Amino acid sequence: MEEQELEYKKTILIVDDERMILNLLSCNLIKEGYNVIEAKDGLEAVNMAQEKKPDLILLDIMLPKLDGLSVCKRIKNMMNVPILMVTAKDDELDKIVGLELGADDYITKPFSIRELLARVKANLRKADIISNIENEKKEQEEEASSELKRTNIIKVGVLTLDLDRFEVMVNDKVIDLTLREFEVLKFLASDPGQVITRETLLEKVWGYEYYGDIRTVDVTVRRIREKIEKDTSNPKILITKRGVGYYIAT
Repeated sequence: MEEQELEYKKTILIVDDERMILNLLSCNLIKEGYNVIEAKDGLEAVNMAQEKKPDLILLDIMLPKLDGLSVCKRIKNMMNVPILMVTAKDDELDKIVGLELGADDYITKPFSIRELLARVKANLRKADIISNIENEKKEQEEEASSELKRTNIIKVGVLTLDLDRFEVMVNDKVIDLTLREFEVLKFLASDPGQVITRETLLEKVWGYEYYGDIRTVDVTVRRIREKIEKDTSNPKILITKRGVGYYIAT
C-alpha cells in the first residue's frame, strides 16, 4: 500500500512568475493526486530542482533572473528529469530550441487543463518506463557473467543496435544516443525499409496519441542523423519519405 502511494504521489515543480498561472496549475495538479512545489524565477527553479529532485517540471520560458531555455539547459546538465516547456510565445524557434536543449515536450498558452494534464501524465509514464528499463539493466549487469551472450541484436546494413546494452554502432563505431533517440532508431530499424509515419512514432515512442506535435519527431530525427550520417544533407541510413515519415534503408 505504501509503495503504491509513493508511486502515485509524484512531485511536480511549476516554474512561472504569474501567480494566477501558479494557482491554476497547482490546484488542478493537486486534484489529480500530485505533490506540487513552485518557483517564481529561473534561479529559484534551478536551485529547487537540485534540492527537491521533482519527478517532472512545468517550465515557463519567460522568467525573471534566468530565462526558461537557460533553466532547461542547466537542469538537464544536472539531472535527467522530464521538462515540459510552458510558453506564451507561439514561436516555432523557441519550441525547437527548447527541444534541442533537452526539453521533453512543450505546450503553448492558452492551453486547456485537460491537455496539460494529459501531457504531464504521458511524460511521467515515459519517465517511469525509462527508469524501470535502467533499473532492470543494472540488475542484469550485476547478475550476468563476463561472458554474457549478446543475441538481442538488430543489424541493417552498416547500422547495428544492441538492444541489451542500448548501444548503437555505425560501421562498428559506437554512437552516443540518448534513450529517446535510441528508441526512435530501434522502432524504425525493427522494420527496415518500411516507412513509419511521424504520428506513429509519436504514439509508439513518446507514448501519447493525440496531444503530441509531430515537430518533436522531426527534431529528434535530425539529432539522430547528425550522429549517424556522414552527410546529413544526403542521408544513407535514416531516410525521409517526403510528406509521410521515415524509414531505415536496407
